[in-house]
Amino acid sequence: MAFRCDNCGHLSSKWMGFCPQCFIQEPLVEDATVPSGRKSRTAPAATADLREVRADSASRLKVGIGEVDRVLGGGFVAGSVCLVGGEPGVGKSTLLLQVAGRLAREGRRVLMVSAEESAQQVAMRAERLAVTGPGISLVADDEVERVLATASSELPDLLVIDSIQTVGVGDMPGAPGGVGQVRESAARLIRFAKERGVATVLVGHVTKDGGIAGPKMLEHMVDVVLYLEGDPDRGLRALRCLKNRFGATHVVGLFEMTGDGLGEVEDPSKAFLSEWESSVPGTIAFPAVEGRRSVLVEIQALTHPTPTPQPRRSVRGVESARVHQILAVLARHGRLETPGLDVYVNVVGGWRITEPGCDLPIALAIASSVMDLPLGAVAAWGEIGLAGEVRQVPYEARRREEAARIGLDNVIAPSGRRGLRLDAALLLAGLIR
Repeated sequence: MAFRCDNCGHLSSKWMGFCPQCFIQEPLVEDATVPSGRKSRTAPAATADLREVRADSASRLKVGIGEVDRVLGGGFVAGSVCLVGGEPGVGKSTLLLQVAGRLAREGRRVLMVSAEESAQQVAMRAERLAVTGPGISLVADDEVERVLATASSELPDLLVIDSIQTVGVGDMPGAPGGVGQVRESAARLIRFAKERGVATVLVGHVTKDGGIAGPKMLEHMVDVVLYLEGDPDRGLRALRCLKNRFGATHVVGLFEMTGDGLGEVEDPSKAFLSEWESSVPGTIAFPAVEGRRSVLVEIQALTHPTPTPQPRRSVRGVESARVHQILAVLARHGRLETPGLDVYVNVVGGWRITEPGCDLPIALAIASSVMDLPLGAVAAWGEIGLAGEVRQVPYEARRREEAARIGLDNVIAPSGRRGLRLDAALLLAGLIR
C-alpha cells in the first residue's frame, strides 16, 4: 500500500497530512496501484565508456520555422520528448499542425494523435492552415497502447500527442488526466521515444495558476519544456523555452496569430512598440533580454485616487511582489507616496518579464503617472535595491544597441562603477527637481 501526492506525485509508505517533497498542505491519497516501472533484474545494466560515446550531429530534425528552430536550439532531437503547455485557445494545436506541415513538406513523416478532437475537426484546421500535403498521419484515439502500436509500425520522424491529459493506459485504474494515468502514459511514451529514436511532442493542459497540469515530475521526465503564451486581444504569441537538455533556456520566439495561422514576427521590438505613445504619462520602453535576444517592450503604469480604504494593486506581465517592493522604495527614497492611489502596471502585448532589470522602468512609469508628466521617448533598465540604489544588470551593451536601433537615444540606466540612485534617476527623467 502506498500514498501519493496529487501535486507532485511523491510516493510515501505511510499517510501524511502534507507532502514532504513539495510541502503542499494537502493530505496524501491512497494509491493501491503497483508502479509499472522497471522490474528488478539480476543481470547488471550495460555500461559504455563515456569517451567512446559521441553525440550524433545529424540527429537534429529542423522544422523550417525559424522561431521554433531557434527556441529548440536547432530543431527536435531524435528520441527527445518535448512538453508544450499554454492556456486554452492560445494556439498550441495550430502551431504543432504548422510544424507537421513544414516537416511533411521536407519529406518527413509525422504521426499526430488527437484525443480531444475528432479527425474531421483536425482536418478542418489543416485545410484552413493550408496543410494538405502527404506525410501526415492522424490517429483519433485515447488509448496509449494502441497509439504506440501504430507508431511502432509507422516509425514517424515526429510523434505529436494532443494532449497528455486526455490519453490513458487501460491496465491502470482511474480516468485519463489523473496523476497516475498522466505519469504512466508519459513514462510509456518517453520509453518508446528513447528506444525507437522518435522525436515526441506532448501537449499539456494548464491549471488555473498557469502551471502545466498533472504531476510536477512530468516536467522532470521530459527533455524540453516549452510554454506558449500571449495576449489574445493583440494576437501576439511568445514561445518560451523553460527547460532544454540540448540547448539554451529562456529563449523566446515571437509569433502573430492571423487567419492563416501563426506567423513569425521578424522584428519583435517594432511589433511591441508599434502603437507606443511616448507623449502620454506613465509609459516607458524597456529593453528586455530573453536568451540572446533583446526585445523592446512597453511598460505602462496608471495611478488613480481611490475612495476605498484599501487601494487596488493590479499587475500584468511582472511579479506583483516586485511592484509592491518598488512602491515601498519610491515612498522611502523617492519621496513619492501612493497610499491613497490605485496602481495598475501592465506589460503591453502579453509579454512576461522575470528579470530584475525591469525595476527602474516600472518605478519611472509609476512616478510619471503620479506626477502626470510624460517621460517622452526614453528607455530604462536597472535593478532597484531596498536602500534606494539602482544596480547594473547584465547585457548593457545589447540593450543599448537595441534601443539605438529603434531610435531611442535617451537612456536612463546605471553605468560604470558609480551606479545610480533612485532619486537621481527620477531627476534625470524630469520627475523631481
